[in-house]
Amino acid sequence: MKKLLFALPLLAGAVFAHAQETKLSVGLSGWTGFAPLTLAKEAGIFKKNGLDVTLKKIPQKDRHLAIASGDVQCAATTVETWIVWNANGVATTQIFQLDKSFGADGMVVKSNIAKISDLKGKTVAASAPGTAPYFTLAWMLKKNGLSPKDVKVVNLEPQAAANAMIAGTADLDAAMTYEPYLSAVRAKPEAGKIIATTLDYPMVMDTFGCTPKFLSENPKAAKALADSYFEAVDLIRKDPKKSFEIMGADVKQSAEQFEASQKFLRWQDREANQKFFAGEHAAFSKEAADLLLEAGIIKQIPDLTKLADTRFLK
Repeated sequence: MKKLLFALPLLAGAVFAHAQETKLSVGLSGWTGFAPLTLAKEAGIFKKNGLDVTLKKIPQKDRHLAIASGDVQCAATTVETWIVWNANGVATTQIFQLDKSFGADGMVVKSNIAKISDLKGKTVAASAPGTAPYFTLAWMLKKNGLSPKDVKVVNLEPQAAANAMIAGTADLDAAMTYEPYLSAVRAKPEAGKIIATTLDYPMVMDTFGCTPKFLSENPKAAKALADSYFEAVDLIRKDPKKSFEIMGADVKQSAEQFEASQKFLRWQDREANQKFFAGEHAAFSKEAADLLLEAGIIKQIPDLTKLADTRFLK
């Protein structure tokens, strides 16, 4: 009886702690840059910080629909995608930066394509308009005197696009993809060559954001989300082997394979975040919004000053 009485307060404490956890769902993909979110969940960091997080793999082209329906409250995506979502009536606010691509996103071409301008009239595989691969295509084409209207775009998701190039699909001249799928092409040079990456065009960066409703009702949870991400980045530094193993397993890679793919990007810690949101974020958002409008992806530019809330970075 004494043992039972002793157990009751512990049980009550456990129930209370569980009740205090904020439940939320996050939309993301298997992109290497988002992997610290998986680490935060699997290593118990979210839970330690009072969060009950469900990570849902949702293609980027559908992620805003999941937010609009209430299926997820937060998401991870590229900076320019938040502009598209807000322009289309899906209100969202970025609260911290996840990563910057340093060669992790790129354009793969058949061996007969010597330069990007040679793609005029050719067929390119890329995700749908409003996604990062399509925006990367538009950005690279513009820097070379072309636009998406000058090529035939076939909508394929990054993994399928890379696989199509590796398979040697006859009517495909180029494809837009990212890590870990870009490395699959890198490993088979006979399938095609990587003609350009974000080392040549540094314009892919990812942020984490939520609906204004979630942020206003759960400011402590928003702070816990940011803190958890930064803790996960710290854990990668302290125990890289175990971290790569956990993050790699999520995308069916070995720790060694995952370690190789993450070399093409940089996860952003708290200090890097504060620097990014001090000016670079606004400047890039302006240039990105202008290109999105020019490419016909959005019909009007939303209020860019309302796209980020930096109070959770402290």
